[in-house]
Amino acid sequence: MSEEFEIKNKVASSGLINFDLADLVPKGERKGIDLKDFLFMEMILKEKDFREKVEAIPTAEYENTYVYIYNSADAIVPLWAYFLITAKLTDITKKIIFGTREDLEVILMHNAIQTHDFDELKDKRVLVKGCSDQEIPENAYIELVEQLKPIVKSLMFGEACSNVPIFKN
Repeated sequence: MSEEFEIKNKVASSGLINFDLADLVPKGERKGIDLKDFLFMEMILKEKDFREKVEAIPTAEYENTYVYIYNSADAIVPLWAYFLITAKLTDITKKIIFGTREDLEVILMHNAIQTHDFDELKDKRVLVKGCSDQEIPENAYIELVEQLKPIVKSLMFGEACSNVPIFKN
């Protein structure tokens, strides 16, 4: 094929680095524990019954998982109740939090971004992928910009064919 008809990939030759936040999403199963299941009539915490139910938690089901504890009942639960469940599971789970599944994802992405080594992006032109097969919390994009702004040459968002310039250093 002659050079005048050669197809060139301008994106590949541009020095643009594609960064996909989905690559930082921690792998592993997410499991929720609803405190209402530990309450008498889903309303009242009876300490003895609560302790028995916590002791009966099938720990094998939570091994190497990410766990979020929440309360779907309209009941006031003392803080020590969360302590008991956490003490039961903390040695076998990857992470355990109080909140929703969404809260868990925000915390996991926060930890992933804070601990990721971004050195390979130093002084580079970076394009953060705009579409992902995984749901990424919006806060993760904010934290990513905080991490990248001091080190990258420029930052864009979207896809190579249609991106939005964010900043240039």
